[in-house]
Amino acid sequence: MKSCVLLASVPDTASVIKIGAGGDRVDEAGIKWIISPYDEYALEEAVRLKEARNGHVTVLTYGPDRVQATLREGLARGADAAVHVKGGETTFGDALAIARVLAAAIRTTGPFDLVLTGTKGVGSDNSLVGPMVAELLDLPHVSGVLKLEVGDGRLTAHREVEGGTEVIESPLPCVLTAQKGLNEPRYPSLKGIMASKKATIQGFAVAELGLDEAALAGGTCRWRALELPPSKTGGIILNGEADPAATAHELARLLREQAKVI
Repeated sequence: MKSCVLLASVPDTASVIKIGAGGDRVDEAGIKWIISPYDEYALEEAVRLKEARNGHVTVLTYGPDRVQATLREGLARGADAAVHVKGGETTFGDALAIARVLAAAIRTTGPFDLVLTGTKGVGSDNSLVGPMVAELLDLPHVSGVLKLEVGDGRLTAHREVEGGTEVIESPLPCVLTAQKGLNEPRYPSLKGIMASKKATIQGFAVAELGLDEAALAGGTCRWRALELPPSKTGGIILNGEADPAATAHELARLLREQAKVI
């Protein structure tokens, strides 16, 4: 069982986000970068399959030099090999461009029985990258997996749908996106951390995969500007004990005239 896990490197959710000088990128100064939380479930599932079926796990990401820390984190958690496709500055936020690069890297480093990633990246992919990779590789895919059973040449995946659970059978190879609840991701062991520091990360330029990164940039998505949400103001407290009817009338007026939600 050979698995490939696609990892995205994203700002720690505790980071203070600032807009860069150009107005269309995040200011990376002082930000701690981590594995995208949903990708942690994908990685944990791949490592569990490796342990149960004597398999092999490759972690793969696309981005600037800083993403190597994400790959080493994946190695520390149990992956066997890591692949870094260098670049990504010009394709920021373009899910199709990113998927094309990742699909080309999978073709170059594979074949794999299973490709896993998070159901969405905590960033800008809009839950598109995983399914797009599957389509580009002409592979079946199941998104939002909450339970997985893998047999010889086939898998059974459970995913939550409105009002119940959908059970899907698929042949291998297959692409899966992992949902929160699939498993409980492990922490890296000290032994794993030490080994990951010495591990060799295989690197590729986008051109080595047969793609022109400049031609991919902005093909389907261009980020013109980013802005932080408006600062929250203090709320209004209405005391309805003395005159509930008048308070209700005032609440309706505020919702209509100030909040403009009714």
